[in-house]
Order: sequence, then C-alpha cells, then structure tokens
Amino acid sequence: MSNYKTVFFTLGVLQIILGISMMFPILAQFIYSELDSSFIGASIVSIIFGVLFFLTNLNHDKKLNLQQAFLLTALSWLSIAIFGSLPFIFSTLELSITDSFFESMSGITTTGSTIISNLEGAPKSILLWRAMLQWLGGIGIIVMAITLMPIMNVGGMQLFKISSNDSSEKLLPKSKEISLRLIYVYLVLTTLCAVTYKIFGMNIFDSLTHSMTTIATGGFSNYNESIGYFNSLPIEISSMVFIIMGSLPFIAYIKFLNGNKKIFTSDVQIKSFIKIIIFSIILLFIYSLFQNKDFSQINIRVIVFNVISILTGTGYVTGEFDGWGNFPLIFFLTLMFIGGCAGSTTCGIKIFRIQILYLFIVNQLKKIIYPRGIFVIKYDKNKVDDKFMASIISFIFLYLVIFFLITAFLSLSGLDFVTSISGAATSISNVGPGLGSTIGPNGDFSNIPEISKWILSLGMILGRLELFAILVLFLPSFWRN
Repeated sequence: MSNYKTVFFTLGVLQIILGISMMFPILAQFIYSELDSSFIGASIVSIIFGVLFFLTNLNHDKKLNLQQAFLLTALSWLSIAIFGSLPFIFSTLELSITDSFFESMSGITTTGSTIISNLEGAPKSILLWRAMLQWLGGIGIIVMAITLMPIMNVGGMQLFKISSNDSSEKLLPKSKEISLRLIYVYLVLTTLCAVTYKIFGMNIFDSLTHSMTTIATGGFSNYNESIGYFNSLPIEISSMVFIIMGSLPFIAYIKFLNGNKKIFTSDVQIKSFIKIIIFSIILLFIYSLFQNKDFSQINIRVIVFNVISILTGTGYVTGEFDGWGNFPLIFFLTLMFIGGCAGSTTCGIKIFRIQILYLFIVNQLKKIIYPRGIFVIKYDKNKVDDKFMASIISFIFLYLVIFFLITAFLSLSGLDFVTSISGAATSISNVGPGLGSTIGPNGDFSNIPEISKWILSLGMILGRLELFAILVLFLPSFWRN
C-alpha cells in the first residue's frame, strides 16, 4: 500500500477538516439550546480517523499519478459521505444507518434529496450540517473538475486543462494557486448571497444555510415547502441569480478577475446555457397558454424559477410542477439530464457535451450529403479529434445506460414507474426532487424501501463523479502497472 500513501494522507487531511467543520453545528447547538453529544461524538471519531491516516502516511511522495487520482476522487466522496452521516446517526432524529448515509450522500453530492419528513421540527444543528455538506461538496467538485478531472480524461473534461503541459504523473503545476482562487470566489459569492437573502427578509440562520445550498446548487432547505415557504419574489429572484452564478464555469470568474472582462458574454458554454434557460421558459409558457387559454392563470414566476432550479440541478421548488400535465414532466426530465456548465457546481451531462454531440451529428449529416467532403469539428476554436469525440459519445451513452439500469433496479425494489424513472434521473443528475406523490416537489424519500435508498445513493456518487471516475476502479486492467 506504500504506493497509495499520498491518497490516504489526503484522505486523513479531509477527515480532519470534516471533523473540525462539525464544530460549527456544535456552536449552533449552544445558541439554540440543543446541546447533545451527536456532533461532539461525530467530530471526535472523524478527527481520530483523520489523524491516524495523516500520521501513518507522513512520508508520502507528494505526487499523484493517474491511477491514484482516480482512487483519491472516489474515496474522498465516499469517506466524507460515511463520516458525514455520523451526526445524523447520533442525532435526536433517530435515523437509521441507511437514512443517515442517504442524507449525507445527498448532501455531499449536492443532490438535495432528503429523508427528513418534518424539516421545520429538525434541530438547527442538523439543518446547518446539511447545508455545510452541500457547500463543501460544491467547492470540492469545482476544484476536482478543474484540477484533477482534466488530467484523468473523464468524459471529455480534458478540454478544460489549465495548461498544455499537464502531466498525469503529477498534479497540475498551477493547481494549488487555482484552487485557492476558486475557494476565494466561492466564499465571496456565498457571502453576497447570504447578505442578499438577509436584506430581503430571511433571518440570519436561514440566509446563511440557504446561501450555502444556493451557490452549491444543492437545494437543501430548512422547510418542507423549500424556497416556496418564504413566498417572496425578491428572495426568489435573488435565488435564481445566485443559482445561475453557481452554474457558470468558475474558471470564468478567475479569467474575469485576470482581465478578461468579456468572458461571460463570449464563452460558448455560458451563451448556450442562457439560451437553453430562455428557450425552456418560452416553451413552457406557450404550453401553459394553450392549456389554460387564460393569460391571467399562467404563473410565469413559478415557471421561470422551476426551469432554472431543475436545469441546474438545484432542486429548490416554489410549486408542484408535477401537476402541470404530461409534457412538463417529460420536459423537466430532459432538463435534469442536460445540467449546467462544466467546471461549476452543477451535474448532469453538461452543456459542453450536448454542444459537441450536436456538432458531431451536424458533421455526420454533412458527410452524407457531401461524401467526398472533409469536415473538421471545432469547439470554441479548438479542433475536436476522434479520441476526444469518442470520450464524449461514450460518456453520454454510458450515462443513459446507467440511468435505465437504475430505473430497472428501482422498479424491482417495489417503486412505481414514475417514481422509478424520476428517482433514477434525479439521482444520477443530482437534482433532488423527483416526480409523483412520493418523491415529488413537496414529497421526500423517507417512505421508499431501504434497498431503493442504497441504489439512489450509488446513482448520486456515479453522477457526481462523472461515471468513469468510479467505474474504472472495477476494471482489473486499471490496477496492473
């Protein structure tokens, strides 16, 4: 195991950070007179394990090869989900190990599905911890998407390499500097969001927790009615603005700070993302107009909010969209798959893959029309070679295959068709709410079978880590030197 000392050293550091992070919910317990041993015990256990990993791997070589990068990525999320579940297990909510792990995995993967039926009655410390898990998961995936996944060549993420001199034998030369800047931007956006929420009527606790889950596009709320609880247009507008900001490539913020003031209007991913939002809103508005025949009965506010929330995988809700008819259900399922921009806190297939697939299809049609023609696919002025295209197509194909497999397994576990298919979509796309009366916008996942929760938890981590980062670990050839 000496080859993996760097991996376990890093895991130790992460567990120590996680244990220290549990001090904040302990502070909340003091403030709201909820003090018990749940977070104290969980913090001690996490820090002890972290210190053991840290001390036994001090003589690591401070480098990661490709094999170790994949292992670190998978184990990081899995270990944080396991230790992050301890406060739920020890809490007064009396959650089972399955429910606790599900809630923790949903948090750290920024999914937003919950098994807590009465959020208003949950301890403030637990509500804060849920928000913190999503916030930590958000910054974690941004850093990995920009520093690790490009050198891992996962699903076309190599397109976003920081430097052309990147090597799989070591971490990116600029990764530490880039990571610090990303964290700075993430902190600033979270602070601005919290202040905005406070100005428009949220109390301090709600503004803090909701700002963390908004920027992380996670969707955990302190209320069963989600953002709809506040019934406030300024809060909903603020939420939409910061959700979109969390859905943009965070490397664009760094480029903006470095002097590229036109990055947000020139980036091809961002432009397509905004176009999809506008198109989706117009399409659902026209559908509602034909259905209701009365303009006054169409709630544009609810349509706009839910389109942005579902597309970005945030999962906040302000209305029961599963009651709008069959077409909106299918359309929202499609939006779940698309997701936001690469290098952001969002999940799904990602905008850039959809764009490149579209270019590929157009290119194939041109070849049919002009058999002797030579056509080169370019994305953002970069040539897309066959190897890269194969990476994109294989990712999308595998994404759909795993979606259907999860749907099948959920059906076998006893769930109905709508719950199975929407549950599979919401887990692998890390959205949060599903469709139907059980796991719909104002429902929860508490009443589904335990085996279903484990299946959904697997879907969450697969979707969050871009599928290949997990599946490659099960190939024997990957472990051969």
